[in-house]
Amino acid sequence: MKIGFIGLGVMGAPMARHLADAGHEIITVLNRSPLPQDLKASVAASPAEVARTSEIVITMLPDTPDVERVLFGQNGVLDGISAGKLVIDMSSISPIATAGFAEKIRQAGAGYLDAPVSGGEVGAKAASLTIMVGGQAAEFERALPIFEKLGKNITLIGEDNGAGQTCKIANQIIVALNIEAVAEALVFASKAGCDPAKVRSALMGGFASSRVLDVHGERMIARTFAPGFRIRLHQKDLNLALESARALGVALPGTATAQQLMNACSARPGGAEGDHSSLVRALEILSDHELTNGKE
Repeated sequence: MKIGFIGLGVMGAPMARHLADAGHEIITVLNRSPLPQDLKASVAASPAEVARTSEIVITMLPDTPDVERVLFGQNGVLDGISAGKLVIDMSSISPIATAGFAEKIRQAGAGYLDAPVSGGEVGAKAASLTIMVGGQAAEFERALPIFEKLGKNITLIGEDNGAGQTCKIANQIIVALNIEAVAEALVFASKAGCDPAKVRSALMGGFASSRVLDVHGERMIARTFAPGFRIRLHQKDLNLALESARALGVALPGTATAQQLMNACSARPGGAEGDHSSLVRALEILSDHELTNGKE
């Protein structure tokens, strides 16, 4: 199959590579990221050309305006799309905007799925992503063989476009609040004089155990904050959560707190580019205490 893949960043490059390794012909357009040396792909002049020469177009871009520009800007995907083709947006963007994007693509006779992912760079490289999909069941079935080359947990959330993005926002709320909870617990234990590494080890055997405590708790203690998943990207996702919550009339007090802590991290030089586990630094500043081994 000829697959257009737009967005060869940290996540997109390994995803496109899996599809190429499966025998698909990849067509891309270069913007911020160069063509990876180990990715066999044809380079088009514009998103419109990608759409004209592909059966399915996948976008994997940072934010809502990026997707809008690629789809509907000058020489965008809409200019090259035609009936019978399928657009799959795997970015994490606004569910409200997604519904509007899908409507425009459908008016051109093509299909549209929103299919954001969870699992980060590690999941993208291992083809073990969780994929949350919004769109018509027939289009989901058409795309399923592609999704199966990229992830393991693949779910059609609903047949309305935006359902996948809503699920991804829910995911990001849970992850952010878990990171905050782990950070608070470890800073508390450390300031009380306990070794946070031993506290983490003990908690991993109880009801407080979680993937965040396992992976990000270790990052917090070891001070390994190279991304991972950057603070600025999680900020974006929590902004989407709070914007959507306002539209729905839903209270998200914990989400708002986590966002403010990420804002505090971003205010520091280079803070926005750190892993989202570095949220602990904001709590350390508020507590006037950096995680230690309990032997000050």
